[in-house]
Amino acid sequence: MKLRIIILEDNDAIRNLLSLILKERGYEIHSFSSPAICPLQITPACRCGGEQACVDVIISDLDMPAVTGLQFIENQKRKNCKCRHIALMSGNLTDEVVRRAKKMGCKVFPKPFNLSDIIEWLEEVEASISPNRQLENWFKIEPD
Repeated sequence: MKLRIIILEDNDAIRNLLSLILKERGYEIHSFSSPAICPLQITPACRCGGEQACVDVIISDLDMPAVTGLQFIENQKRKNCKCRHIALMSGNLTDEVVRRAKKMGCKVFPKPFNLSDIIEWLEEVEASISPNRQLENWFKIEPD
């Protein structure tokens, strides 16, 4: 199965490296330097119909300009986003941030993260998703 993943990371080196490695693993990657330019953030409500999601996974940095990763995730939850696999990564994790992230069902990766931990989590996600699942395509644009 080819997971569709959104990566939100303002550090170009981290975003590009993570995108490259995950693309090499066969995943479809859409990456953005800020949640503020991500189509999911821009739309006022979830545009996915029924139980279908538009992405399988969202991986977001915490500290970004304009909108933090935690604010982005909270916004998506308020919009009834159907993506069930969300991870938050940061070098500035506090107990409060971890508590809020986990309350929303997020996986948390402290930076610097071990890439094998993210890949292991993605393999678990992949194993939990039906190979017959359909994804909405309303937002598909070229990654930056």
